[in-house]
Amino acid sequence: MFLPNDVLSHLRSVTDAPDLTGTKYRLLHKLGQGGMGAVYAVEDGELGREAALKVVDAPDGTTELGTRLNREAQVIARLEHPGIVPVHDVGTLPDGRAFYVMKLVRGERLDGWVARGQDLRVALRLLQRVCEAVAFAHAHGVIHRDLKPENVMVGAFGEALVMDWGIAKSKDVVRLSSTVPSPNNALPSGPETAAGAVVGTPAYMAPEQARGERATERSDVYALGAILCFVVTKRTPFEERNARDILAGKVAGERALPDGSGCPKPLISICRKALANDPVDRYGTVPELSDDIGRFLDGAHVHAHPETLGERTARFAVRHKVILSLFGIYLVVRLALIAFSD
Repeated sequence: MFLPNDVLSHLRSVTDAPDLTGTKYRLLHKLGQGGMGAVYAVEDGELGREAALKVVDAPDGTTELGTRLNREAQVIARLEHPGIVPVHDVGTLPDGRAFYVMKLVRGERLDGWVARGQDLRVALRLLQRVCEAVAFAHAHGVIHRDLKPENVMVGAFGEALVMDWGIAKSKDVVRLSSTVPSPNNALPSGPETAAGAVVGTPAYMAPEQARGERATERSDVYALGAILCFVVTKRTPFEERNARDILAGKVAGERALPDGSGCPKPLISICRKALANDPVDRYGTVPELSDDIGRFLDGAHVHAHPETLGERTARFAVRHKVILSLFGIYLVVRLALIAFSD
C-alpha cells in the first residue's frame, strides 16, 4: 500500500518519540535531532514547568550510546555554573532508552545570533561569558572538545550557555594510542570509548586533537579562538579544511583572519595566538584569552599584540580623549588670552 511522504514522516516521528508512560513527564514537541539521539520539550507534571529531555536512539540503555548519554549527564551535573545548562533528572524510559532531563533553554544558537548582525563589542562580551563557563569546566577537570557556535546558546536576556558535553573528557584520562583519521572532511565523532579516536568538528578542532592526541585546556582555547574568528568575520573559519590539512598543520590564524581583513590588528593578534598550531604558542588558559579580549574592549594594551609607537600613541589618544580634549581647549583659551592681552 502506498502512503504519502507526509504520512510516512508522521508515522516515523510517532515511532521515534520517547515512551513517557509512568513518568512525570508529558511530551510536548521535538526540539532537535543529533548523532546520538534527539531532544524533546516536555512538561514536568510534578513541578509544573517545561524542560528538555534528551534520549538516545538505541532502545537499550546499556548500549554504548546509553553509556555515553549517562556519562554526559554526570559531566554536566558536576558543572554547576550559570553558563552551563543544569541537569534535573536521569534514568531509563519504559521503552528501554537512556535519557536525562535538563533546563529548557529559550533562545537561539550563537551562529544564528551572529548572522543577524550583532554589534562587535556586544558579541565579544558574550564570548567572554562563554569563556567563563569553559574556564569553570577546566577548573573542575573537564575539557569540552567540541566547542563551536552551534554548541553555544544565546538566551533571551543575553546569557550565554555552553551546550553538548557528549564528548567532554576528564583531564586525568590518558590516551594510550593515536588513530589517524581518513583524509576527508568527515572526521569521526563517536563516543570516547576508543583510545586515540578523533572527536570534534574539523573547522574548530585543534591539530593535536585531529591527531588523536590527548586534548588539553589549550585544545579548547584553539576552538574558542576559532569561535572568535567566526564572531568577527561571520564566517566559519577553515570551512574547506579537511583531515589532511589539520594533520599537516596547514591552518593557522593567518588564513582565518588575514591582515587585510579590516579587523583591528590587536583582535587579529588575539585570534592568531589562540589558533597557533603548536599548543605551547597559544594562550595557556581560557582566562588569559578572555583577559586579552577584555583588554581590547577596554582600550588597553593587548598582550598578544606587539604595538608600534604609532599604535601606542593612537590607543592612548583614544583612551584618554576626554582629558586630551579638555587640555586642548585649555591651551586654546590660554593662547587666546595671551593674544588679546597683547
